[in-house]
Amino acid sequence: MTGNPPDPDRFMALTARLQQQDPRLSGIQAGMLIALELDVARDSRSFSRLFGIEHSIVLRELTDIPGAWLQVTSKDERTLRTFYRRPDDGAAVTVE
Repeated sequence: MTGNPPDPDRFMALTARLQQQDPRLSGIQAGMLIALELDVARDSRSFSRLFGIEHSIVLRELTDIPGAWLQVTSKDERTLRTFYRRPDDGAAVTVE
């Protein structure tokens, strides 16, 4: 994970395209998936800090992402920091 912010225009374009692909995804949810694909953020706290979104909001959005898009791999019981990855048989995310 690089932790560096992606190019804002590219990131927003990819996020919008993913939302068109699956209208069930909110902007935050699509952004989390794009950040994961771009290797920018692989957990809820990193995404929260990088994009200036309250961690509680990121966690709420995370729990509503359809399972075909994301798989939770671990969760810190104290901080609720949640790590996730793309499922092996999940829906495709294109970042070209």
